[in-house]
Amino acid sequence: MSKLAITHAVSPAMGACELTHQARVPIDFDLARAQHRAYEQALRDAGYLVDHLEGGVDLPDSVFVEDIAVVFDELAVITRPGAPSRRPEVTVITRALDRLRKLHFIVPPGTLDGGDVLVVGRRVFVGISTRTNHDAAIQLHQMLSPHGYAIREVTVTGCLHLKSAVTTLTDDLLLVNPAWIDTAQLPGFRFLEVDPAEPSGANALRLDDRILYSNAFPRTAERIREAGLRVHTIETTEVAKAEGAVTCCSLILKEARG
Repeated sequence: MSKLAITHAVSPAMGACELTHQARVPIDFDLARAQHRAYEQALRDAGYLVDHLEGGVDLPDSVFVEDIAVVFDELAVITRPGAPSRRPEVTVITRALDRLRKLHFIVPPGTLDGGDVLVVGRRVFVGISTRTNHDAAIQLHQMLSPHGYAIREVTVTGCLHLKSAVTTLTDDLLLVNPAWIDTAQLPGFRFLEVDPAEPSGANALRLDDRILYSNAFPRTAERIREAGLRVHTIETTEVAKAEGAVTCCSLILKEARG
């Protein structure tokens, strides 16, 4: 089966994106599009088919498709984003995934951003944040436990999403900023800490044979390489202005089943 990455075009309205922890600064739309094209090419170079979605040009955050769905081998969960302005993004992602997975939906009062969900094998960590609540975590448990997944709620501080604080490098090695999450909440793993000078460097996209990573964090990138992993870096200056990072801009399907 083909590996698939679902992406979405950068919106011309991206400058009006939701912001929680950062001050608003101008976003260069043309540069954002060029960087997104390079991101998509990096996915192709890693062996993925890229399904580039259009539409929703008036939705500033629509490039951040990770927040709108969480995809598993057995099913896909369509989220209910914590920011009401993002809920119209659900339509295009639902349409893209409907032919590929059985769909489940987070319903009120649950709110969930996919950036708050870290999946490592059959373990699913749900970050309780300003965007994701306990009710959504309960709904995820009900959806996933019949398929053998274990759900655990964790607390994040000082950042937007769980995946701002921790992401997966290997089956047992996590990249982490320990100032934003207590690693005791993640038992059974080894940890590679970001360089202290690069607190936002804990977001990495694990692909089959490489780690896709921002070139804004060279010291942490070197730590990842020293751990024996292949790192491919790209420019992410414009999505970073919108509190985005490399995992945010794609939905990765290990098998594109119809």
